[in-house]
Amino acid sequence: MARRDYEDDPDAPKANSLIPGASVVVVDDTGRILLQRRADNGMWALPGGAMNIGESLPDCAIRETREETGYDVELTGIVGTYTNPGHVFAYDDGEVRQEFSVCFLARPTGGVLAVSDESTDVRWFDPGEVDDLPMVSSIRKRVNDWCSGIGPALR
Repeated sequence: MARRDYEDDPDAPKANSLIPGASVVVVDDTGRILLQRRADNGMWALPGGAMNIGESLPDCAIRETREETGYDVELTGIVGTYTNPGHVFAYDDGEVRQEFSVCFLARPTGGVLAVSDESTDVRWFDPGEVDDLPMVSSIRKRVNDWCSGIGPALR
């Protein structure tokens, strides 16, 4: 299912759902960050996704990282909380989701790098390599917040 991101766009469709989600900045022992290239929009992104009923938000972050990258992680902190009502995701099925996400910080504890049906590529990057990657602005903000050491904070 394709998705289009709108951020502070007056022509964006109105939100019709609000679903808690998690994203994860996974950092290895050498300081590299784990990113995936999304299948739905072709952009580089942090692993993450929507929380399921019966699941905690930290469990969602761990599950989504494993599903999308092949890695098991241990959560070590929070980068920030992102709840911009002007940021919506429009899906092909008519859902228009308002942003509501907590971005966690994590370290890998096991697993093997793997591409999922939600990604076309998964790679480790040095922080200086990330600036030139195609990325939606809300994900870039999370990565920049991590790089600048702002978190944890409310956004």
